Amino acid sequence: MASEFTHELEVWLFDRRVGRLSLVHGRLSFTYAPEWLALPQARALSYSLPLQAPPFDDHQTRPFFAGLLPEGQMRRLIAQQFQVSGQNDFALLEHIGGECAGAVTFLEPGQALPQTDTSDPVNATLATNATAVAGNVQWLSDEQLVAVLDELPRRPMLAGADGLRLSLAGAQDKLPVVLDDSVPGQPRLGLPLHGAPSSHILKPAIHAVHDSVANEGFCMLLAQVMGLRPAQARMHTVRGRSFLLVERYDRVRDAADPAGQRQRLHQEDFCQALGVVPELKYQNEGGPSLAQCFALLRSVTRPSAPQVLRLLDGVIFNALIGNHDAHGKNFSLLYGARGAVLAPFYDLLSTAVYPTLTPKMAMKLGSKYKFSELEPRHWEQFAAEAGLAKAATRKRLQALATELPLAAHQLQAAPQHGLAGSAVVEQIIELIEQRCALTLRRIAAA
Repeated sequence: MASEFTHELEVWLFDRRVGRLSLVHGRLSFTYAPEWLALPQARALSYSLPLQAPPFDDHQTRPFFAGLLPEGQMRRLIAQQFQVSGQNDFALLEHIGGECAGAVTFLEPGQALPQTDTSDPVNATLATNATAVAGNVQWLSDEQLVAVLDELPRRPMLAGADGLRLSLAGAQDKLPVVLDDSVPGQPRLGLPLHGAPSSHILKPAIHAVHDSVANEGFCMLLAQVMGLRPAQARMHTVRGRSFLLVERYDRVRDAADPAGQRQRLHQEDFCQALGVVPELKYQNEGGPSLAQCFALLRSVTRPSAPQVLRLLDGVIFNALIGNHDAHGKNFSLLYGARGAVLAPFYDLLSTAVYPTLTPKMAMKLGSKYKFSELEPRHWEQFAAEAGLAKAATRKRLQALATELPLAAHQLQAAPQHGLAGSAVVEQIIELIEQRCALTLRRIAAA
């Protein structure tokens, strides 16, 4: 029997109860359910929470569960909405932990999983197919969508609205939504209700970051052109308000029912997998290093070589476009039928074009945090620390630095994206040209 000082939530993965999250005298703990551990198909909730009968203590539990929640000002505003402490991970998950990253849902003990929830598409022995139920989406008119965009800075995740329990990690405004583009030329957006899965993440313009939508939209498209396989993103405008729609890679359609509701895939970011709490996500605060990120991929993925090469491309790309905010929570593992893979890249933004933002990269390359200080020896140091061949790393760096400027110009000129007149895109391309030229000169001189 739980005491007045103990609070509990049941943790569900897909359509199965896998364990219990407890708050005892202000400390979190997580315990896998015996019936989950007894299943031969049971999987761990996180790489940092391997299957075991004994409970995990607060130090072990917090990184994964706190890592599901918004950060910074968003977190503070949500806490105020529910009149709970901003440091209370448990209370926040209790209020908004219905539609999270991956396939995790939090419910009160004894509460049934909403019938709208979807099952695990990659393991039929743990799942039953779910059918889409009318009424699980609140479709928005253009006027209502503008009202939502206006509301988000004051009420992140629309916290407290009837039928909504939405949570995404990160410090910037964003919102899980459902996109219906079944009628050509007439897409509509809606809010997922009562545990229904979302399909996209809506990212409005970032306050005090000029034209962030065009910036991130361009960088995501550029990554796609370069073969990096990022999440699919597209820019939209409604009543003069711009926003980015990013397709969720952890939500998929059933191939047998393409018109049906999306299903969840499980995922976790590198901080969660490495047991690092979100407030320490930057390397200089104790967050993951690139060496740790590459070691994680080798430990979790099979075969790991293709995943390691993809991550190398991502590291080089971020450096050359000036994405200084590529920390451990901006890389993720995606779990599927064949095991874990490096998730599609996301949150690609050229922060270096903004003079007011830090010139320091979130993770060191070799011994340097600043791109301007990178010499070939620092790339070699990075390669050695990450377990990469120095010659192959240098060759890949040269190739991307050679190809990126032309690809950026061609993307800018492509009429379907409407980027030709964007001042911030011009700035990004100029920065890319400078960084690529500097990199190639230094390699040639080494």
